[in-house]
Amino acid sequence: MQTVKQFLESKPNRALVYVTPDSTVFQALQVMAENDIGAVLVMESGDIVGIFSERDYARRIVLQGRTSAGTKVRDIMTSRVVYVTPQQTLDECRALMTEKRIRHLPVMEDQTVLGILSIGDLVRATIEEQEQVINHLVHYIQSA
Repeated sequence: MQTVKQFLESKPNRALVYVTPDSTVFQALQVMAENDIGAVLVMESGDIVGIFSERDYARRIVLQGRTSAGTKVRDIMTSRVVYVTPQQTLDECRALMTEKRIRHLPVMEDQTVLGILSIGDLVRATIEEQEQVINHLVHYIQSA
């Protein structure tokens, strides 16, 4: 089973994208759009203080009648961030995302952010694993 570390090493875009707690929601949405991502880490002095996602925007801005330009990320971000370590497996990450009903998992080691996994990353990894198994079985059957 593939570990988070192995997956991150093979991930083409490993740039860490983040905003500060004092960024406006509008600024955070711009960063997310520019990077084609559904969530962004909220960091202050190198530490994760939260995560801001499209879900936060929909539930805490749109439905509460706030404005993106007038609201700080710190006011609506998810501050209880669930994270994983590089040693965990992708299966453990999938289970954690399902249990916690989340779509993004920061990867942390010794208080350092190494990257972030999305549900899309895990779906792609699952498909790749299944393709490898299928190819292996096809070759086995053909050589028998």
